[in-house]
This record gives sequence, C-alpha cells and structure tokens, in this order.
Amino acid sequence: MEPIVSTRWLLARLYEPELVIVDCRFLLTDPEAGRKAYTEDHIPGAIYLHLEEQLSAPVGEHGGRHPLPEISKLTTVLSKVGINRNSIVVAYDDQGGAYASRLWWMLKYLGHERVFVMDEGYSAWKKASFPVSDHQAVRIPSQYEADVQQDMLASMEDVQNVVKSGGALLIDSRESRRYEGLEEPIDPKAGHIPGAINKFWKEVLDEQGRWKSTEVLKEHYEGIDPEQEKIIVYCGSGVSACPNVLALGKAGYRNVKLYAGSWSDWISYEENPVAIGEE
Repeated sequence: MEPIVSTRWLLARLYEPELVIVDCRFLLTDPEAGRKAYTEDHIPGAIYLHLEEQLSAPVGEHGGRHPLPEISKLTTVLSKVGINRNSIVVAYDDQGGAYASRLWWMLKYLGHERVFVMDEGYSAWKKASFPVSDHQAVRIPSQYEADVQQDMLASMEDVQNVVKSGGALLIDSRESRRYEGLEEPIDPKAGHIPGAINKFWKEVLDEQGRWKSTEVLKEHYEGIDPEQEKIIVYCGSGVSACPNVLALGKAGYRNVKLYAGSWSDWISYEENPVAIGEE
C-alpha cells in the first residue's frame, strides 16, 4: 500500500482498534510549540511524540543535531504508548510531513510494515471540519519487538567512502542556498558534502502541500537510475531527508539509505571535506 494516506482515509478508520495516530508537530525554532499545539487540539485519539525528547538521542560531539536513539530506548518509547508490530500507525504534522516522515522512517527501520503519513497535515484536517479533541488518550502499554533493517541506514564512514571512491549517489535535501553554502542559519559550517546533488525536500509536495503522485515523482527524480543507483540521502540533521527517502521509495527506488547524522554530523569531524557552490 502507498505510504501516504488521505485525511478521508484516516477519518473512515478513526476508531479501529489497531490504529495508533501519532501527532509529530514540531518547530526547530520553538521545540515546545508542537506539544503546546497538541495540548490545544489534535485528531481524536492521537498521542504526541516529541522529536527531541522521545525520537532522538541526546546531542553529543558527533551524531548530529537529532541523533538516532538506541534501538532499546526507541522500542521502550513505542511500547509505553501502546505501539506494537501489529499496530497501524498514522503519523501527521503541520510542517509538510517532515517530522511525520521521520517517524515513518524510524518505524520502517525497526521493520514495521503498516506505518503511513497523513497527507496535507493537521491544518487541512481542521479546515475540512473533521473532528478534533483536546482529550489526551491513555494507551495501554504494549511490547515492541524490533527487526532492525540495517540496510536502510548509512554511517558517516559509508559517506566518507562514497566521497573518496564513489559507489553511491548523495542527495542533499536542504534548500539550495544552504546546499550552495550561501547561507547557514543553523549549523556552524556552510556548504555540502562533496559530490552531492541537491533535491530540496519540499519539492516532493505540490503547490497545495499535497504529496505528488508516483508519476510526477518519477519525473522529479528523472536522470537517477532506479535499477543501478545506490542512493544516500541527507539533510541538516536527518529529519527533512526523510520525505525524500519516502518519495524515492514511492517513485520505485529500492536501494535508498538515510545518513541519519546528516550535515550536522559530517561537519563535526574536522577532517571531512566541505564543498560550496553548485556541483
């Protein structure tokens, strides 16, 4: 099944027992804004998972701004909110799907089959006059058993090897000005990983903020061979790369990895080269 589901699809299944709806709203500039918005109102039955507190490890010298948590810690978080391998998980945010896609990727990485991102986001849900609630659901804890898909993840050393000797296509998911090193509002160094091409993650959405169709996404990634190409996707901290990973999968690319540490991890190693300008 498609990884993207419509608001109407979710509305029709709102009270199915296996369904777990996860509110992933978050703002980098205000880490409490998402939880505050959730407290005010959310899709009925939804739980809230916080990007930095529950879906990332503490920031260290390396690993980037949103390091992947240890598997045991992540499965503990999921178990506590009643998610198990049989759950149908639907994630949503109000930021174009970036944070919902990060949860989608993390669950896929754990071997989860039935996980989806809701198209358009929470504002569209409300605009359609679909039900909302300020009631915070109490979930019965479950037991999450991970089946980690290591081939979905690229390490910093993997990326170093690609820079030195090729073997994969690097895709930078940030805005072109950050990719080219013309500006860097968040990280201490500007530029991109040498050899990377730029595919800004928001280009997987149409002008209405909906995910583009499979056919349109195939056109978007034209020139990248789905049969031959190994692909490693990164962004600033491993969050907004996830919509590109999802969209590449939707367009038929199978050999796609996420460099979870991304740019913020890459530049934490002094020896790593940096490129500026267009490739």
